[in-house]
Amino acid sequence: MTTPNASTRQPITLQNPPGTESVVLGMGCFWGAEKRMSELPGVVNVESGYANGDIAGNYDAVLAHERALRFGKAQGRNHAEVVRVTFDPARVRLDQVLARFWENHDPTQGDRQGNDIGSNYRSAIYTQNVRQQETALQTRDSYQRALSAAGKGAITTEIAPLTAYFPAETYHQDYLKKNPNGYCGLGGTGVKYPVAGAQASKSPSSVASKVLDGKALAFARQLVVFEAEDCGYCKLFKKEILDHWKSDVPVVTTFSTNAPTGWSLEKALFATPTIVLFERGREVSRYTGYNGEQKRFWHWIGFQLLTPEQRKIAFEQGTEYPGTGSHLDEKRPGTFVDPITGAALFRSDTKFNSGTGWPSFFNPVPGSITLHEDTSHGMKRVEVRSASSGIHLGHVFDDGPPPTHKRYCINGNVLKFVPDKGQ
Repeated sequence: MTTPNASTRQPITLQNPPGTESVVLGMGCFWGAEKRMSELPGVVNVESGYANGDIAGNYDAVLAHERALRFGKAQGRNHAEVVRVTFDPARVRLDQVLARFWENHDPTQGDRQGNDIGSNYRSAIYTQNVRQQETALQTRDSYQRALSAAGKGAITTEIAPLTAYFPAETYHQDYLKKNPNGYCGLGGTGVKYPVAGAQASKSPSSVASKVLDGKALAFARQLVVFEAEDCGYCKLFKKEILDHWKSDVPVVTTFSTNAPTGWSLEKALFATPTIVLFERGREVSRYTGYNGEQKRFWHWIGFQLLTPEQRKIAFEQGTEYPGTGSHLDEKRPGTFVDPITGAALFRSDTKFNSGTGWPSFFNPVPGSITLHEDTSHGMKRVEVRSASSGIHLGHVFDDGPPPTHKRYCINGNVLKFVPDKGQ
C-alpha cells in the first residue's frame, strides 16, 4: 500500500467480515492494547498495526522515523502503533468499545504512553465514517468530564478519519499470549467511564480504581506496589519478592494509579509494577518496571533504608573498624538477619568470640549466603554475601572452631538481631 502525503490523503474504509464493524485505536504500545481490547465480550478480533503516518508501514520504519524526527532529520508524520478492533455490533456497541479504550490507557499524555515516548505512541481514534467520528467525540467529552471531576488533565487523543493502515508483523500479533511476562503499562487512569451498566465497568482498571486509605497505612514508612491485573511482571514480582517478604518495611499492593488518600506521588505512574516508598505520606523514591532483577530491587530499597556507614559496607565492600560494630556482645538466643530483606543469616548458637573485633560464626543458615573470590588489597580471600539481597557481609577463613573449622568474619553493622520469642 502506498501512503500519500498527509495534505492529500483521503479517508479509507477497511473491509470487515459480514456482520462486523472495526475501529482503529492508538493506546501506546500495541501489545497491551491488543490483549485488553480482545477481552471485551463481543470483540471478535484484534490486530496490531500502524496507522495515519506518511511513511512505510513496518516496525523498523516507524522506529527509524521517530529517531529522525527527534533529532530534526526528518519531516512527515509517523504512524501510531494501533489496534484494529473488529466487533459484532449485535453484542457490543461502539460506545462500549470506546469506553474500554478510554479506561485502559491514559489519554492525557500527548505523544507518550507511560515509559514509551514518541509520536508513534500517541493516543488516537481513527474512524471510518461520520457515525464513528461523532461517537468518538461524544465519548471523549463524557470521559473528559469524569477525568476533570477526578482531578485529571485534558485529553490529548487524536480523533480523525483513518487515512492509512498497515497490519503489524506476525511476531507482534498476540504478543502477550506468546510472552505472558512481556511489558505492560498501567492500563488506565483508574477513572471509570461514566456510563451505568456499560461493559467497560467490568474492566480491570475499573476494578482497580479503589484508592488505598492513607490512614490505614504506616505513616512513617510504607511501601506501595502499584500493579495491573494483567501484568505478568507483577505476578513475577509477587512470586520472587512479595511471597517471601520478611523486611521490616510494611508493604501493600493496589490496582489504583493514585496515591493513598492524603498522601502524594511526585509524578504520574508509568508502568507496572511500580514500587513506591512513602515516608510521612510523601513519595521519597520509586522503582519502576521489575523484570526479575532481584538484587537490583534490593539494592534500590537498601539504599533507602541503610545509613551511609551501612551502605559503604553493603554496596562498596567496606569494613568497619574492629571493635566498633554492632552485636559483638550479643549472646541471647536468636537470629542475625539481613538488614534489608529480613532473611535469616546466622543463628546465635553458631556465634563465637574470635578475638578479632568482628562478630564471628562457624556456620551460616543453610542457603543464606554466597561465596565469592576476592583479590582486593593484594590479598586472596573469600567474600561472604547475603544470598537474598546480594550485599557484602564480610569474609570467611579456615581458622574457626569445630565442627566446621570456619570463621565467618562478619561486619556487625550490616546485621540485624532478632531475639527468639521470650528473650
